[in-house]
Amino acid sequence: MSSSSSNSARVRTIFRSKTTKALDRIEDPRETLDDSYDQQVKLLQQVRVAVADVATAKKRIELQGEEMGARYQRLGSQASEALAQGREDLARAALERRAMLESQVAALQQQFTALDRQTAQLQERERRLTDQVAAFRIEKETIKATYTASAAQVKANEAVSGISNSIEDVGSSLDRARDRVAQMQARAAATDELLASGALTDLTAAPDADIERQLAVISAQAEIERQLQAMKGGAPASGADAAGRSDAAGGWLGIGQGR
Repeated sequence: MSSSSSNSARVRTIFRSKTTKALDRIEDPRETLDDSYDQQVKLLQQVRVAVADVATAKKRIELQGEEMGARYQRLGSQASEALAQGREDLARAALERRAMLESQVAALQQQFTALDRQTAQLQERERRLTDQVAAFRIEKETIKATYTASAAQVKANEAVSGISNSIEDVGSSLDRARDRVAQMQARAAATDELLASGALTDLTAAPDADIERQLAVISAQAEIERQLQAMKGGAPASGADAAGRSDAAGGWLGIGQGR
């Protein structure tokens, strides 16, 4: 496989992986359930705020009604007192004001009754919605746990069977890594042979190091031949003699010192 086709395969693999992850996030039912739960919680909060607002308005009307009721009683007392004192005109004025107040109190009573009914409806709606949100939360968490467990099982099964894209990608990566290691090992061995044969120049070596290296090889071979001839003639090899002296001279420190 050429380098361009290999790069194209890697790009396709990365693109497929990112696309799959994006689709998984879009289609993840856990996020959808969480969003639905959040919307229901917000709706419940709105209902609770409405209940509080209606209760506040109802209390305000109730206080206003109590104030108007006290005035109504006071006007009746004033009319009786004025009539007792022979002030029929004042009694009439107090009764007229009390009549006007009755119509205002009647309108206030209607508002209070409507708010009282609305408060009861909102409170009942809040209770039902609270129960609904609590039940939905339990079902949501159950579905999420089931989905998470199922997704983990699918991934495990795909990994075991070897059909997962991630497993295929790992295998491709291992194959590419093995090829690169083999190529590098072959190149290292080839360059070692070329340096040893002199086909390549070792730029880090000292001048004329190649000649010194070849002379060292020749000298080593000549020394081995000399020791063999000496052993054939019955004389101990210099290496054996040096080994005997090395026992008295500190062991291995004396090896090779008797030449």
